[in-house]
Amino acid sequence: MLKNKEFKILLILAVAVTFVVTVTSFVCAGRAAGLTAGALLLLLDACLILYTKKRYTDIEALNAYLDKVLSGDETPDITTQEEGELSILKNNIYKTTTKLKHQQELLAGDQKRMADALADISHQLKTPLTSMMVMNDLLETETDEEKRREFLQTQSSQLDRMNWLIQTLLKLSKIDAGTIVMKKAPVSSREFIKEALKPFAIQMDLKNIKCVTPENDITLDCDKNWTLEAVQNIVKNCIEHMEEGGSLEFIAEETHIYTQITIKDSGCGIAKDDLPHIFERFYKGKNAGKDSVGIGLALAKSIMTNQKGDILVESEEGVGSKFYIRLYKTIV
Repeated sequence: MLKNKEFKILLILAVAVTFVVTVTSFVCAGRAAGLTAGALLLLLDACLILYTKKRYTDIEALNAYLDKVLSGDETPDITTQEEGELSILKNNIYKTTTKLKHQQELLAGDQKRMADALADISHQLKTPLTSMMVMNDLLETETDEEKRREFLQTQSSQLDRMNWLIQTLLKLSKIDAGTIVMKKAPVSSREFIKEALKPFAIQMDLKNIKCVTPENDITLDCDKNWTLEAVQNIVKNCIEHMEEGGSLEFIAEETHIYTQITIKDSGCGIAKDDLPHIFERFYKGKNAGKDSVGIGLALAKSIMTNQKGDILVESEEGVGSKFYIRLYKTIV
């Protein structure tokens, strides 16, 4: 305590004032007055020193607490119900360190997810790249034109797969970074569904998939292009999990709280254990196809969440799935 410069100055001033006042009282008012004044001042000095010592002890405890925080040790709860500036400081320091610790945990979680995502991306790109390298080696030695065309077609399909994966990852990263601004505007649900189905016309025809669209027309308040991206990813997922002769049904409905497009398929359905995870990136359930990447539904979910909307799903294995694309009229 005596090593503290401020405390030394305070102690010297207190002793000096006590001495001056005691001597002055002794000279001016006599011995009794001097002794009384000296005793009272010494008592006040003792109280001041004890109070100051307590404050410095509390400050040292705060300093030790911050040392623990900086070293990454477990930190105790230092909140207090007492009044005063020091108690307020204690509470605010504890709140700050608790928040920093929470942010650190979130950052650690983000880093782990990023590492896992990079590993998944690497794996997804490695497969088509390996296939293309093999095809290239075979093309160098193959003289049969029919087989060469077959190899080239395989390379083309692998390039398409890689391009889709890279484009999807770029879209996801833009949404995550907050660089995408969703521009909402009124859209006819009938025209929207018609446009969403266009890229799948040939595929549905080849698989003889029957598609039922709603007769009613409602207004969707959304970013048309991005919402189309979300819906088309869901439709793609539905078609991939349907056998020949399946059915796809769209339902448009409106409530006081939201507008909703329901997509119902007659596919293989989603396993009960997989349902909570289907919107996670790179997650592939037990019914996933061999070429499935597990990122299309994650992109769809991110797009709808970014518009303050949502995607819900119900499914039963062997029966089919229902996806509910919901756009809220008010923030919920």
